[in-house]
Amino acid sequence: MIWRTPTTMASRGQLLVLPLLLSLLASHSSLIQLSWAKTVSVSDTEQLMPEPRAYSPDAQHLDFVYHDHEELTRFLRATSARYPNLTALYSIGKSIQGRDLWVMVVSSSPYEHLVGKPDVKYVGNIHGNEPVGREMLLHLIQYFVTSYNTDQYVKWLLDNTRIHILPTMNPDGYAVSKEGTCDGGQGRYNARGFDLNRNFPDYFKQNNKRGQPETDAVKDWISKIQFVLSGSLHGGALVASYPYDNTPNSRLLKGICRSSALCAMFQTYSAGPSLTPDDDVFKHLSLVYARNHAKMSRGVACKSATPAFENGITNGAAWYPLTGGMQDYNYVWYGCMEITLEISCCKFPPAYELKKYWEDNQLSLIKFLAEAHRGVQGFVFDPAGMPIERASIKIKGRDVGFQTTKYGEFWRILLPGYYKVEVFAEGYAPREVEFVIVEQHPTLLNVTLQPSKYLLPASSASSSSPVVSQQQQQQRQVNGKLQFPPTD
Repeated sequence: MIWRTPTTMASRGQLLVLPLLLSLLASHSSLIQLSWAKTVSVSDTEQLMPEPRAYSPDAQHLDFVYHDHEELTRFLRATSARYPNLTALYSIGKSIQGRDLWVMVVSSSPYEHLVGKPDVKYVGNIHGNEPVGREMLLHLIQYFVTSYNTDQYVKWLLDNTRIHILPTMNPDGYAVSKEGTCDGGQGRYNARGFDLNRNFPDYFKQNNKRGQPETDAVKDWISKIQFVLSGSLHGGALVASYPYDNTPNSRLLKGICRSSALCAMFQTYSAGPSLTPDDDVFKHLSLVYARNHAKMSRGVACKSATPAFENGITNGAAWYPLTGGMQDYNYVWYGCMEITLEISCCKFPPAYELKKYWEDNQLSLIKFLAEAHRGVQGFVFDPAGMPIERASIKIKGRDVGFQTTKYGEFWRILLPGYYKVEVFAEGYAPREVEFVIVEQHPTLLNVTLQPSKYLLPASSASSSSPVVSQQQQQQRQVNGKLQFPPTD
């Protein structure tokens, strides 16, 4: 049976968040207006927690070999049947040749979104001839479900996060690619010859390439689920690459160059960083992956003729600009922070090397997802304590915004500092709220908006909040999913 993720509305009690007023330093009290907020300390407990344990899969279920689409499907179905309390399997669409684009949810709440739990994702094999990520994601699924009851870190991650894993976005390309081929383009494209990582709408330049079923399925998928964090797995280099992938140069040079050849030359030699407003966060996320990887942070070049990347990370456009990339689309259109993870120098290495790739990437794959719990998270309510769906949110000074879910939830990964959030919703007066982020202490910030016909002074608006009974507060404290697990 194929399970599709339901969208059942959570109970009203799940929407009520433990309100604790965050007190800031007295010197800042006149500057900072907070709605209901709290900070949850995680750094001390995280440091005491053991690292995810080393794991060797049961060879009867998932060996270190490449799996064709039928074998991949059988593994996902068998895993879903064997671990119904931790997994849910659904398809977001089909490839050109009719192969399902399977997604496996791994979580302690796999069949429904529980309010307060962020959704994160991994996407593998967008280029069909780069299948190491495809296999790593299958082993990650196996690792999660078999380690839930024995690995405290994994249990915490699955209890607090809904992890969506799309092992292959390009099963048709994989079907014609060949093991042992480190370079070249055979199998890179989909069955119609399109590069799927050049097939998304672009922030800097109009992308006229015809949309493909695989990219259309992904666009529809991420429009329905508010993903907070994402990683796209590739091969051919060893680096974590972050947005932007494209650069404004290609647009600006149109009025300067007299010929397409001259423009191409300028674009080739003028490649430089194209930085997002969240450049600090993207660098941090990339470093989390690179530093937990066995080799990536060393910045060693794959070949003598290829670049070496300092600390194992790079801005995408500084490496080489591209139009229509998936990571820029995730970020600009939906506020999802996605980075591109190049995890193998050889695009399609022989299968006997897969075990080593798993050992190199295992810790990185897990630690990266945990970063969804860094920064600020909360709810936007109306004065009656009901959630406001699709409220628009921006961190002031960071122009890329995002929206609340149907339950009024929002998340934003941020590094330590003082910030101001701007909240807008149709029919409500806009609101600005200042808050503070402390290192590895996620801040819970609930914002109450007043109907626009009752425009109140800021001081009055800041005191309004949903009414939460003492019993509800205690229940939230017991059932809350913001804390790291016990360290014993």
